[in-house]
Amino acid sequence: MKSMIAIFEIPAKDINRAVHFYETLLGISIKVMDFQGMKMGVFPSEDQLSFGTIVEGEGNEPSVNGVTIYLNMEKDIEGLLSLVGDLGGTVLVEKSPHADESGYYGLFIDSEGNKIGLNNFK
Repeated sequence: MKSMIAIFEIPAKDINRAVHFYETLLGISIKVMDFQGMKMGVFPSEDQLSFGTIVEGEGNEPSVNGVTIYLNMEKDIEGLLSLVGDLGGTVLVEKSPHADESGYYGLFIDSEGNKIGLNNFK
């Protein structure tokens, strides 16, 4: 299977807060490293079709405007969205069916102010 997404970057104001948010929400470990004057949190990439990072540094400003990244989840989206508020985020769209009934999605603002989606295909 191919993916149109090769790499994604999620901007952060506070790398440690952002890493904690995503590690806790998604139940994963994120490796933090310094790279060319930036701090990066690297999402696990084994068995993934794309590569993702959280980036703190000049020119990386969190925003609810612009592109929205949807993370594919095998877990129940409703349960994950219920954690967002306790982690410093805000749920925008509760678990909802896709228009073509292929699965479900939800939207939230993360701890840094980015609009992010969760996706679960049936």
